Amino acid sequence: MKAVLATDLSAASEATIENETCLECLGRIGIEEMHLVTVIPSNVHAGMPAIDFEKRRRNAIRSYEDVIERAGFDVETHVVRGTPHRRIRGIAETIGASLTVVGSRGKSPLENRVIGSTARNLARTTETPLLVNRIEREADDPSVVRQHLFQRMLYATDFSENADHAFEAFSYLRHATQEATLVHVETPKDPEPSDDDPDTRLSELAAQLEEWEIDTRIERRQGDPAAEILAVEDAVDPTTILVGSRGHSRLRRLLLGSVSEDLVAQSNGNVLLVPPS
Repeated sequence: MKAVLATDLSAASEATIENETCLECLGRIGIEEMHLVTVIPSNVHAGMPAIDFEKRRRNAIRSYEDVIERAGFDVETHVVRGTPHRRIRGIAETIGASLTVVGSRGKSPLENRVIGSTARNLARTTETPLLVNRIEREADDPSVVRQHLFQRMLYATDFSENADHAFEAFSYLRHATQEATLVHVETPKDPEPSDDDPDTRLSELAAQLEEWEIDTRIERRQGDPAAEILAVEDAVDPTTILVGSRGHSRLRRLLLGSVSEDLVAQSNGNVLLVPPS
């Protein structure tokens, strides 16, 4: 498996790259080849010869490359110009990446503007599973908030086709996951109940995880999906929330798309978004 690790060479993005536990978790789920990507925005340093700025970026990224190689990964670096989320997404698609990883500090208004240009836009457009790795928000020398990326998973489902597709990520996450919480939030927009009620469907998913020796619990909630998922996050303290980035129907696409963006912006820990296959 290949992963794209996006970095803007800031202290926050350095936290992900230099954390040995995070890298070990990526190795456990089957990542063998890492592609380090840094994007020079087209409007940055206008008037300066591009080759000078790119050379500085390449020199800066070399130390990151050494860290990842020492962790046992094959590494390739990409220093490119353009719109960050588009170039990151394009490289991920070109190399056939199984995962894109981007660091994010989260909630403050300033950081939400940063998210708006990178992680949030990737969340809206990615064709590759996207791990938004939460970084400490106000530290001068920040670290990752959750070192064990996949140890305790919170999986949110609306029982759509894409939510089912997101669940399939456990086929590789299980090698690094010890505990999982499955949550379904009922809303007034939900269709009429089918023959299989939510408890039955959640129990079937839980049984699959128990077969993989993952300790599993079930939560059913009513209300606003994002607010209730975040409330469960506060209660069970997962390392990562797993969710599909769009739902099955048009209504679901709008609903789950909004939910996934809210989770990226407001969650305390990491968020793994899985787009449609």
